[in-house]
Amino acid sequence: MESIQDFILNCREHSVYRYVLSAPAKDAVYEKTVISRIDGKYQCEQYTVTQVFHRNLREEELAAYLQEQIGPGFTQVHAWDETWEYALRISKKGKLLYNRTRTRKAPPVRMTHNRKKQYLLEEGTVIPPLVDMGVFTSEGKIVRSHYDKYRQINRFVEILEDELKRLDLTKTLRILDFGCGKSYLTFIVYYYLVCVRKLKVDMTGLDLKEDVIRNCNAAAARYGYEGLHFELGNINGYSCDTPVDIVMTLHACDTATDYALYNALQWQAGLILSVPCCQHELNRQIQTDNFSAMTRYGIIKERMAALMTDAIRANLLICAGYDTSVLEFVDLSHTPKNLLIRAVKTNVSEKKKQQAMNEIQNLIKEFSVRPTLYELLYGEENDQKQ
Repeated sequence: MESIQDFILNCREHSVYRYVLSAPAKDAVYEKTVISRIDGKYQCEQYTVTQVFHRNLREEELAAYLQEQIGPGFTQVHAWDETWEYALRISKKGKLLYNRTRTRKAPPVRMTHNRKKQYLLEEGTVIPPLVDMGVFTSEGKIVRSHYDKYRQINRFVEILEDELKRLDLTKTLRILDFGCGKSYLTFIVYYYLVCVRKLKVDMTGLDLKEDVIRNCNAAAARYGYEGLHFELGNINGYSCDTPVDIVMTLHACDTATDYALYNALQWQAGLILSVPCCQHELNRQIQTDNFSAMTRYGIIKERMAALMTDAIRANLLICAGYDTSVLEFVDLSHTPKNLLIRAVKTNVSEKKKQQAMNEIQNLIKEFSVRPTLYELLYGEENDQKQ
């Protein structure tokens, strides 16, 4: 194979239906790209470490796209037609290494969108909380007007499932849900862990509204969820006498998220899943001369403050020894509160902790802010230094 263009033309002549671009070049935006022919067009799935982005290409656009990506973006390509697998690798010296092998088991051909996505919470199964929420009918069928909610719930369960392998599943899992509200996800998480995964679970939901707690306890009894109960109380000051494995805090308003995260850190919970909401605190505090353009316009200031709040929270979790990532929980079209902070207790290097702290302190200094979680963790220490 003389050139990348020759490889692309060869693939086109042999009606290749799938490409996998990997081995990203230095400073590449994506870790991997998968291109599949679907309904006469090409769908690109572009993967970063934590997210996947989609775009569609017309057939006449594919060659130019591959020319842009192979080399500058990726140094390895695998492609499949009905009979052959074609492989191209670019060596460190820029040499093209080409190979073609007859494949016994190529990736499945996706010619149309007819393939049904498999969800952890399967349609056709009567799941009482989903029925009461109106997401399922009494026969376990999805109510089409609630399909987005069904996808959102499944996405959360998928994120939880991905991290279960890091926990000790031989014991009873102690789970706390701070600011549980009507507890839609609380019930679903309990159902999945106990009824699907067959795990032992002791789960508590906490909220400030007495009628909500009363209704949730009644629902748990009606479902027969013996290991799930709800308590009336404030996140700030809540105490727990037993080791905690998982802390959930979903849409706890403003600084309530900070108190939930602080408690989770004090208990050294194995897994933290947080969907923050209403991040007003820093919006009231932000002051900066160097980046005044970002604070001049109310809506921009508000969004920047919300993102800064969650960035600081995520970094503080790193400083506390957690492998932390910020994920897109659902698409923006479904809800603006679409970020989920996922943190797993692990061994974080001192270098990484220090880098995270330096980044926090740079933001605090530049924008004159005092985030609640930072104050809870380091406020007394900082006062003593002063």
